[in-house]
Amino acid sequence: MMQWPSLSRSARDDTTIIADRRGSKLPDVTAAFLTRPSSVSSSTSSSPTSPPPPYEAIHFLSQPVSQCIPGFVPTPSANGRPSRRDSSALSMTRCNVGHSLSGGSSTPGVSIPHLREALDSLDTQMASLLNQRQELESHLEQVVRSQSPIHRIPEELLSSVFVAGVCNMGEEDPLLVATLMLVCRYWRDVAIDTPELWADICVSPHDSLEKAHRKLARSKSVPLDITINFTPRVDNSSGAMESIIHAMDLIRPALWRARSFRLSVPNKPQAHAALLRCREEAPYLESLCIRVFHSMQEDHYSSPCLPLFKGHTPRLRSCSFTSFNFNWDRRVVSNLRVLQLGGYWNGSSPSVDTLLDILRGCPGLEELALRNMSDVDPEACVSLEHEFISTKVVKLPRLTKASFYYAGIMRTRMLLSQISFPALESLDFCYLDNLTPVLEHLRQQSLTSLPLKYLRIESSFLNEPKFIMLLRRLTSLVTLELVDVEDVTCFLLKVSIHITVSLVHIPIPCHQNLSLPPVAHPWVCPKLDRLNLDGCTALEWDALRGLVESRLSGRPPQLSSASAAAASRSSFISTASASAHIHALSLSRPATPTMQPCRLSSIDVTRCHQISKEMVQWLKMYVRDVRCEPAKGIWGESILP
Repeated sequence: MMQWPSLSRSARDDTTIIADRRGSKLPDVTAAFLTRPSSVSSSTSSSPTSPPPPYEAIHFLSQPVSQCIPGFVPTPSANGRPSRRDSSALSMTRCNVGHSLSGGSSTPGVSIPHLREALDSLDTQMASLLNQRQELESHLEQVVRSQSPIHRIPEELLSSVFVAGVCNMGEEDPLLVATLMLVCRYWRDVAIDTPELWADICVSPHDSLEKAHRKLARSKSVPLDITINFTPRVDNSSGAMESIIHAMDLIRPALWRARSFRLSVPNKPQAHAALLRCREEAPYLESLCIRVFHSMQEDHYSSPCLPLFKGHTPRLRSCSFTSFNFNWDRRVVSNLRVLQLGGYWNGSSPSVDTLLDILRGCPGLEELALRNMSDVDPEACVSLEHEFISTKVVKLPRLTKASFYYAGIMRTRMLLSQISFPALESLDFCYLDNLTPVLEHLRQQSLTSLPLKYLRIESSFLNEPKFIMLLRRLTSLVTLELVDVEDVTCFLLKVSIHITVSLVHIPIPCHQNLSLPPVAHPWVCPKLDRLNLDGCTALEWDALRGLVESRLSGRPPQLSSASAAAASRSSFISTASASAHIHALSLSRPATPTMQPCRLSSIDVTRCHQISKEMVQWLKMYVRDVRCEPAKGIWGESILP
């Protein structure tokens, strides 16, 4: 058995270590003692006959440290080789330990500072390795992150996602594009290289010309949506004129690719100055909106700057003009789908013939809106009625929405009598005085086709029995809004909405026996879902409650004698006949299935002072949405207790 030499006390001394290893009989074992703890070394030296400890790398330091330790990088010197300090320290350590194992004596010249210097060198190398490890871990994290699906989306697909999220979400968020650019550098580059995100050009007191210039550069050659908006709140009119001219000079080279153009200016001279720069062709223009806020101002430019865009707008489908004098040129408003005209007073308002000629040039019109116009001369309309008898009716088979807001009752009546609208779904009448003749034209249209779903009447007069006759024909009506209509009474709710259609025959002289009503009684407006009675102060609570209850059960309730009497007085029949007829209707069972009425989901009784809080609470039990905002005074206070 091999005898292990014992370490002398001088070898364990902290002052010196023998540097000569030539006398050692085990030169390959010295590395093991460099890695052994001091406790193990002391215990093994006391027992020379014991076997060697189970070290696996006894030959570890028989080779250079740079080859034995993976990743060991010695400190380089100026010439690219390991420094003399590291080499001498390591070799000195090996020699001293080897000589200590052989039992040699201490040799002067090798001290503790040299060993500490060698340890400092090793610490420096370990710190360098730790830094390299951190760099590798960071690089590994980046590589792993780059392999995630969100980072492997191609630029074209990510650009399409941005366009769908920004441009196709309805209301535009001005901070959404900036938020996308802050996610990472890759998203920022993709957003900048997506021209559709920069196609909305806006110049206003809140949007600078520099921002518009930057968007124009990034939009490349895609179609643009251009908006120039200067409201009358701008105090300095001369400054607004200068800003409008600068904005038009900036946008003028890109007008050829404009998809929509909206111009809003305070007065007509500013509109004239801006439109003088619209002389280039606009082959992609689809929507044109020109709005002058001061509509009552005299027009010093009687001759408009025509033709706009050289008259070349083949894709134009929507026109909205407010107080803009385009001399009613048919070339500007032809083949349209949306036509909105407003703000024409006195001599600048269009005549009925002019409007009919425009409508004839737009057979595919889908939306018509006339707003704030002086009415035509009644005497001229009387002479036109005889001429219209022999003229051909203007057919608008695609018209689905029409609005007449303070457009003149004579103009509205003459237009509706000369056009056909079999697909109309939405209709507004506001501030039109007496609507009775207009209701008669609607009833005649309903004899063929009138799928009306939305009807709004505001601040107008009407004949209630004739209005009920019209409601008989509106079987697809979903929303009925009656705002500030004083002619609406409880008779409308009791007879036309929740009582059967046969009651509508009561005010009409006929030979029908009321004691023998028809077998089937279809409901009036069976699809009615939302009812607005804002400002209708002539309604009674009993009629409104009966309306809600009848829509719950789908069966008309019996009216009291007082209610029947009120209905009979409105319809010019006796109380006994009305009561008997209602009683017979309530007891009869239809032989054929009829459409059951829909339950009301929304009712508005705002400014109806006859409706108390308790009544509103009762309505909330059976109607999902009940609006009951009370009327307010000039200071915003409630005028109800």
